[in-house]
Amino acid sequence: MAQQTPPAPPSMADGGKAMLAWLRTMRDEHPVHEDQYGVFHVYRHSDVLAVTSDPAVFSSDLSRLRPDSSALSEEILSVIDPPLHRKLRSLVSQAFTLRTVADLEPRVTELAGRLLEKVEGSEFDLVGDFAYPLPVIVIAELLGVPAEDRELFRGWSDRMLSMQVDDPLEIQFGDEAGEDYERLVKEPLKEMHAYLQRHVDARRETPGDDLLSRLVTAEIAGERLTDRQIVEFGALLLMAGHVSTSMLLGNTVLCLEENPETAAALRADRALISGVIEEVLRMRPPITVAARVTTGEVVVGGVTIPKDRMVMASLLSANHDERHIQDPEVFDPRRSPNPQLAFGHGIHYCLGGPLARLEGRVALEMLLDRFEDIRVTPGAPYDFHREGLFVPARSPLTVRRG
Repeated sequence: MAQQTPPAPPSMADGGKAMLAWLRTMRDEHPVHEDQYGVFHVYRHSDVLAVTSDPAVFSSDLSRLRPDSSALSEEILSVIDPPLHRKLRSLVSQAFTLRTVADLEPRVTELAGRLLEKVEGSEFDLVGDFAYPLPVIVIAELLGVPAEDRELFRGWSDRMLSMQVDDPLEIQFGDEAGEDYERLVKEPLKEMHAYLQRHVDARRETPGDDLLSRLVTAEIAGERLTDRQIVEFGALLLMAGHVSTSMLLGNTVLCLEENPETAAALRADRALISGVIEEVLRMRPPITVAARVTTGEVVVGGVTIPKDRMVMASLLSANHDERHIQDPEVFDPRRSPNPQLAFGHGIHYCLGGPLARLEGRVALEMLLDRFEDIRVTPGAPYDFHREGLFVPARSPLTVRRG
């Protein structure tokens, strides 16, 4: 009997409830599915791990789909494979260590306090007033670029996040989507790169005590990063670094709103904060998919995927897979182990993960200290991104001070 056509994915307008139900159907009935564009989607935890664990078979270099296109061939950590990836990550890691992140905690605490001091009255937008400026100021100071330029960064970010296409391959092959990609992604990227290049030039002339300076001087076996590689990493950090923390905080408030008993337990026992952060990342990973391209024919979940096909591994679905996680729809900050994949897996595990966790923990502590009660404002617009991002675009809150 022919396999039934799966239902179309639902909108995220309801905050993800319909999407999570649809993903469960896909895990049960269509765990590896080829869509009408020839893209293969993978939904089960074990298969997502397989796709994200083997760069020799599942390449991150999306330009393989069209070698003559420059659209997706930038030398950045997220879209390159070994051995270049290994070299770049080793060099970048010299300047972006766990100690570097840990040393940022006093500054993150200071900034969070200053931002919350500016909140007047009983209502504010968590994203616009707190969750966006906090990480972007931290990253700007870490890189050594002016924090007052954050509205410039936000303009670039908003344009790139507004890019939506049904078929991922249209970015390279479709005229209309290609034009949108040029306007919404390539143009702001060019502006960001030019901005960062000016700062890299200045650091080569006069190094300082910042990440760009350390990247300029980082060296392994006589090899250093090129200007382009430094600029690409700086752009990646500016974008992904602030987006991940901003989304994490927005999702944390949502999860606590939906689980008032956990919110009460958290106020009584701050030791639960780290567990809450991990469970938020599992329940609502900000980035929902990881894209790869097959380097040869491969079988995943009993389905043969040809060479040079895009594979979209669903991190969101994997984080809710009942085959691997007991009671996945129960929010449990004491869950141990918690095998969530919000920051990816394998060689492309997010370098900024420790920073996002630190910022999320400090920000949540400060919110709990500042406000006796935190609620999503009843009836306020609470828009969600359409796809690819599992997070509200804004988070209107009503708070009560102690």
